[in-house]
Amino acid sequence: MKLRNRLAIAFVIILLVPVGLVSLCFFVLNGYQVRLLHQAYGVQAEDGNLFNANTVELFDALAAKSNQTVTEELGKNKEKFRNSEYQEDLNRKLKEWYSSLIVRSDDEFLYCGVEGNGLSELLSQLPGYGAAVSDYDLRIYTGKVTNCLLNQHDFLFADGAQGTVFVVTPITTLPQLKSMYVELGVSVVIIMLFTALLLLMWIYGSIVSPISKLKKATQEIRDGNLDYELNIKGDDEISQLCMDFEEMRQRLKQNSEDKVHYDEDNKELISNISHDLKTPITAIKGYVEGIMDGVASSPDKLDKYIRTIYNKANDMDRLIDELTFYSKIDTDKIPYNFAPINVSAYFGDCSEELMLDLEGQGIEMQYMNFCDADVQIIADAEQMKRVINNIINNSIKYMDKKKGIINMRIKDRGDFVQVEIEDNGKGIAAKDLPYIFDRFYRTDKARSSRKGGSGIGLSIVRKIIEDHDGQIWASSREGTGTVMHFALRKYQEVRNE
Repeated sequence: MKLRNRLAIAFVIILLVPVGLVSLCFFVLNGYQVRLLHQAYGVQAEDGNLFNANTVELFDALAAKSNQTVTEELGKNKEKFRNSEYQEDLNRKLKEWYSSLIVRSDDEFLYCGVEGNGLSELLSQLPGYGAAVSDYDLRIYTGKVTNCLLNQHDFLFADGAQGTVFVVTPITTLPQLKSMYVELGVSVVIIMLFTALLLLMWIYGSIVSPISKLKKATQEIRDGNLDYELNIKGDDEISQLCMDFEEMRQRLKQNSEDKVHYDEDNKELISNISHDLKTPITAIKGYVEGIMDGVASSPDKLDKYIRTIYNKANDMDRLIDELTFYSKIDTDKIPYNFAPINVSAYFGDCSEELMLDLEGQGIEMQYMNFCDADVQIIADAEQMKRVINNIINNSIKYMDKKKGIINMRIKDRGDFVQVEIEDNGKGIAAKDLPYIFDRFYRTDKARSSRKGGSGIGLSIVRKIIEDHDGQIWASSREGTGTVMHFALRKYQEVRNE
């Protein structure tokens, strides 16, 4: 989820969730308090709403209970109303119905359980003895004590003194309503805390937590640990940032590994060059010294020395040529000159030239062409010749038979022309076969000056074939020989009719 959508949802949650939950709590608490009101006092709130309850009716019910209690107590023993302890106990009992007790004897107040401001004003307004028509018919209002119900009970003490008991019930906010206010306030606090905690967990999980992981990954990479993975998925902006960071880490790691591998390849290349150049240079130096010292005393011997020097110089030239071409491969700057080539004519010429060279080395070459005379391919003639020479030279290098044989076969494979170059050399082990086209890979780790080579010949072959949109592979059996296969797409002229 996008970050802006999360923020919008968070805003809606902040607005709607507390309002919805507070409303729900209000209806639940209102219903609960309405039931309590009805059970306790028999008063039913209109429409089930506590705010619509008849306050006067409710306090009339409360006053009626207090009035009944006082009436019963007066019927038992009037003299107890002069006892302070009894007065306190009775006032506490009346407090349960939100009423208070006032006891007067003649004009003297024996007890007053009413608390709060305006007490003196209330006492001054109390009616005299005999003023009440009944025990439940009088209401008094003062500006400070608020509205209140006043129940007056007149009686005579044993000594003939006029006694009056007042039951004062203030008409204020409903007690259930006060309780609901408190409960609703507590509910609001809990709901706000719950909403805040919910949003905090959500925001922490979607924003803070990924940022913390990203910070940790940044520190690891800063310290050089490119193996530290940042595994965060999602479609929001922060998750996308983390995934881009992970992709950057993978590329940095790959580049670092490639650099290490490249450095190792260069070290191996330098080692190979040092060895491969040292061998012909040493030989050239030796034969030149022989000539200078007069060892080549006869014309035949001198001719042999000069021919050997010439061959070693050619080896060096070929090695330098490979290294130059390798640098072009490394920078993808191989110069190609693609053109249609007649398969029969081109490979026939190559085979004739190779036969002459191989004959001098005691190796027999056979050439077979199974393609029609008009079959053509699109290729760079010079680079394709390099492919064939590198494969042939590799075969010669690992030839271990007294009579070496190399066969070149040109086959028609539908849309492709397949070239096979087979030798009867030592062969390649199955474990080495998948790697022979890799740079600097050698099946014979123990190098010898006889085999030599830079180790890049077959990698050059693969690069050239792939740049021709072709394929190359090898098959081999140890002790029997190796077959190099490569396939090139036929050239088909497009005619506009």
